[in-house]
Amino acid sequence: MKLKIAVLAGDGIGPEIMKQGVAVLDAIAHKFGHEFTYEEALVGACAIDAVGDPYPEATHDVCMRADAVLFAAVGDLKYDNDPTLKVRPETGLLAIRKKLGLFANIRPVATFDCLLHKSPLKEELLRGADFVVIRELTGGMYFGEKYQDDDKAFDTNVYTRPEIERILKVGFEMAMTRHKHLTVVDKANILASSRLWRKIAQEMEKLYPEVKTDYMFIDNASMRVLTEPRYFDVIVTENTFGDILTDETSCITGSMGLQPSASLGEHTPLFEPVHGSWPQAAGKNLANPLAQILSAAMLLEHFGLNKEGALIREAVTASLDANVRTPEVQVEGGQKYGTKEVGQWIVDYISKA
Repeated sequence: MKLKIAVLAGDGIGPEIMKQGVAVLDAIAHKFGHEFTYEEALVGACAIDAVGDPYPEATHDVCMRADAVLFAAVGDLKYDNDPTLKVRPETGLLAIRKKLGLFANIRPVATFDCLLHKSPLKEELLRGADFVVIRELTGGMYFGEKYQDDDKAFDTNVYTRPEIERILKVGFEMAMTRHKHLTVVDKANILASSRLWRKIAQEMEKLYPEVKTDYMFIDNASMRVLTEPRYFDVIVTENTFGDILTDETSCITGSMGLQPSASLGEHTPLFEPVHGSWPQAAGKNLANPLAQILSAAMLLEHFGLNKEGALIREAVTASLDANVRTPEVQVEGGQKYGTKEVGQWIVDYISKA
């Protein structure tokens, strides 16, 4: 298969982990006889510094002519502590989602047996947890009307029926491919937007009679993903709730450095780790590249290359089992490995498989 991949490394640790993600894709291409070509483009703080725009039109053009986007992270300390700034690196990420129509963010949450001890949660709660969170990505407060002065501010949480229907459709259809259990997370006892979500979900239930559908308020869901993670199969929720919920699930995997994601919609699909740019660690060979590498696996699987994706997952699991790990997940007294060393180990595993 031939794939054109837009490479958006971004800021902070982004270029380091991206290098490993691309190296793994190249190893897969060589082993299975595929042809992957890459086109790099600026995004985030580096794009602001270069051209004054966190998502320049030239970058959008690169994304639109690609088959997929492999994204790393955006964010820089010099933009974090000034609330008066009109342009921020994260604005570029929102622009990508909006311009590419990426309304469905898919975040799998699974455990690695060898890392259960790294979670603050009890192992007996975690073992076997395996669910997917589907977050609506282009609506809600992140994109609604905003206002701020010195004495007043507001963000509006607007959703329309078509926006809700299309993301619920993704949720129901994914549940059909898994264990046929969908949990709709909202705050329908308080928020009008949530009541519309629930009304439409109840209407759509009838179209998927094989799916067990239940409803959960966000406060309850936030507790139960940590106390009963094995209860869930597929969760679907709105933008703000999904953002918070999926960061919380890093407690299940043991590290945000292990969580990949896919963003799907109207145009080019995008694949990225869920963690941030960690600018304090940039250039220090400390960052965990596994979420980036697992995002590359999701990219391949999106195009039906399931054997290739499975081999990457096998290599990642093998690296963790062999204690080839970056510091935040390494066992006490274990050998020190950096971003480059972990990536190279996985490339070597794929080449020898």
